[in-house]
Amino acid sequence: MTTLELLSPAKDLECGIAAIDCGADAVYIGARRFGARAAAVNGTGDLRELAAYAHLFGAKVYATVNTILYDDELEDTEQLIQELYDAGVDALLVQDMAVLGMKRPPVALHASTQTDNSSVEKVRWLASQGFRRTVLARELSAEEIREIHQAVPGMELEVFVHGALCVSFSGLCYASQYCYRRSANRGECAQVCRLPYDLVDSEGFKVSEHKHLLSLKDLCRLPALEELADAGAVSFKIEGRLKDAGYVKNVTAAYNDALNALVKRRPKEFRRASQGICRYNFKPDVNKTFNRGYTDYFLHGRQPGIASFDTPKAIGERIGKVKEVRGGAIIVAGTATFSNGDGLCFFDRGELFGFRVNRAEGNHLYPHQMPRNLRPGAVLFRNNDEAFAKVLAHGVEKRKLPIDILLEINDKGFRLSVKITEGNPDIDVSVENEMELQVARSPQKENVKRVLSKLGNTPFELRKLSLPDDFQMFIPAAALTAARRELTDKLEEALRSKALERRDREGREQMSSLKSGQTMAPPQYQKSYEYNCSNRMSREFYESLGVSPAPAFELKVPSASEKGSCRIMQCKHCLRYEAGFCVARGGVAPKWKEPVYLLPCDDSGRRFRLEFDCKHCRMNIYAE
Repeated sequence: MTTLELLSPAKDLECGIAAIDCGADAVYIGARRFGARAAAVNGTGDLRELAAYAHLFGAKVYATVNTILYDDELEDTEQLIQELYDAGVDALLVQDMAVLGMKRPPVALHASTQTDNSSVEKVRWLASQGFRRTVLARELSAEEIREIHQAVPGMELEVFVHGALCVSFSGLCYASQYCYRRSANRGECAQVCRLPYDLVDSEGFKVSEHKHLLSLKDLCRLPALEELADAGAVSFKIEGRLKDAGYVKNVTAAYNDALNALVKRRPKEFRRASQGICRYNFKPDVNKTFNRGYTDYFLHGRQPGIASFDTPKAIGERIGKVKEVRGGAIIVAGTATFSNGDGLCFFDRGELFGFRVNRAEGNHLYPHQMPRNLRPGAVLFRNNDEAFAKVLAHGVEKRKLPIDILLEINDKGFRLSVKITEGNPDIDVSVENEMELQVARSPQKENVKRVLSKLGNTPFELRKLSLPDDFQMFIPAAALTAARRELTDKLEEALRSKALERRDREGREQMSSLKSGQTMAPPQYQKSYEYNCSNRMSREFYESLGVSPAPAFELKVPSASEKGSCRIMQCKHCLRYEAGFCVARGGVAPKWKEPVYLLPCDDSGRRFRLEFDCKHCRMNIYAE
């Protein structure tokens, strides 16, 4: 049976707990340093609290230590890893291979998507280095995921299923570093891909003007979870460690419902990685939270329409057309309902405009300021649903672990016990209460059940209470209450202890899986700075495998005289294909004269040359 994991992002403790309550089997979260989202940092105390909560349900917490490291950071990284282990973190996402050579506790390592995991060869090499899980590149198709799973069956495969898309293969984007000295490999990406560009050919002809040519739509694979599971993926990852709790709640709940439905359809093949029943008082809808329009990206191979050329901003859900504009009101044709404070937007000549609804009366909307260019027939989108946002902000989400309590009478008093075998085997806790019991004058079963059912402040709910068939003893409510509290306290402690035992076992298994003398070399890169080697330990690691990497791009930007123009992005997104000029895929011959260039719509004077690598079906971007 295959265990499936829903993995949600956590900007902070609040988001992490919200994710667990809405169905996440695991969360990933940044520590105090060295995470690939420099703005999402958390103290060790918050991580300890999050892990303690998650472990009650058999859920896990993964910490991101997935930036490249500099020499003066190695000691602090080693110390941080120990802190994270002591806090109860279940695994670490890493990019820098220096971590493999560090003294570290028995905690599992996952190869971050920043290590460019886009081929069978790379995943096989990561397995040879002891990694137990690989976060695959977003660009892979379901068939490519299947091929990797079949070639490296012992590797857990984690795939992105929702959220923002990077146009470059992760770990191989140097555009932000080149332009602004803000390294994506250091968690400081300036999102160069979301900027507007002109596309100009070698003769100066302007093919496209002021378009967001590298800005992709957002990923949504909600309908494809079964296909991904059948391909060999076991962890389904939601992007968004900078998103707020409302986003995390809604998207996590949507995917939780979908995974539960899959497990219900195929219970002999799939099961969830954690336990507990999640209840939320909202109906999840991924269209109602931040999105730039959705795509399943390259899930079924190359397809048009994956980019959002007109805007990098949130578009949201389509809610109707403008029927009429009169009397200070916008009259909307459609079935949507509106609220005061809704945020709406529309396109006019390829540009996105937005406005806020000051007052809504049925389908008559009175904006804070009437957009001058809004005309009848315009399609309206809602990128802020005020009513839905309020439900998410003030709603009640809770996760409960059903338990069966057994009450037994003995010659010393009574005994309460709980045994959990599903998901957390061999957890058996009990409490003894020594007291003299008297035969009751009236039936007591309902009174006992009422007292033992009061589990509201705990993560548990009573599923079944077992009493002796001939039960007729009187037990004071105070004695039952005290025993119930002691029982749940002991159960919480047992669940957390079992989670840490599992964590240590998995960590030791990984550390022992790397055989001494392993000399398998990593796949070769065209440009050796793409090994992202930024410290002595990483350099020594690669040299021991017969590779001589150049210093990381962040340490020494290659000059034109040394390397030719610098490759700063490798993309599967292809502008030649999007423009209909890919002859191999049914397009016509290009009208432009190559090479073609991207010119940022600013005063920087920069120029980026596009290379269409048809052999590998990629588009490379060079800084000149």
